[in-house]
Amino acid sequence: MTGSITQRIHQIQQQLPGDVRLIAVTKKVSVEAIREAYAAGIRDFGESKIQEASFKQEQLQDLSDICWHLIGHLQSNKAKKSLEQFQWIHSCDSLKLAQRLNRFAGELSCYPKICLQVKPLPDPDKSGWTISELLADLPELEQCQHLKIQGLMTILPLELSESEVLAAFESMRELAEKIAQQNWSHLQMQELSMGMSSDYQLAVQAGATMVRLGQTIFGERTT
Repeated sequence: MTGSITQRIHQIQQQLPGDVRLIAVTKKVSVEAIREAYAAGIRDFGESKIQEASFKQEQLQDLSDICWHLIGHLQSNKAKKSLEQFQWIHSCDSLKLAQRLNRFAGELSCYPKICLQVKPLPDPDKSGWTISELLADLPELEQCQHLKIQGLMTILPLELSESEVLAAFESMRELAEKIAQQNWSHLQMQELSMGMSSDYQLAVQAGATMVRLGQTIFGERTT
């Protein structure tokens, strides 16, 4: 995709259904580039590391309506800090982490929006629940009443064919539907955070409600 950041954003927005939320992934992206994306209408920004996000958030305090999404792996010792910096945490990848976030959210009197990270296919490089593990943990996740659990997130293994990617994304949608049918009080399944620069169109086809795009918006990272 060619053109400026603004042009790329407008191209992507024309392709996306109106109900799909575009999260601009700003890992290793300059504050100036974030401001350009903001000026083009983006309000949702995703960061992978708390320390990098802290610096940018400090520089961008004047943009008070930015919604920050944590999309990278969250170490349990940084759980409290994450709640102070992010409105959304997409990478809640274990029951232990969910319970820790719930405890700190209670202490901070906040109700963060959470996606549960799931591995629909085996992948030693990724964190997250398997489908069977998540289904087994639902009763305990239901007790995390300071978390606004909104849905599921996934990052697929590399080197999959298009048909394998689509099937994996569809299995996530089916899992969300299965959980929703169980009528939990505190487990909402309204969001599917899936799809990155290489596969977001297939994710949208399968039912994604949020896509996380970095390279497609900002180009290749320079560092």
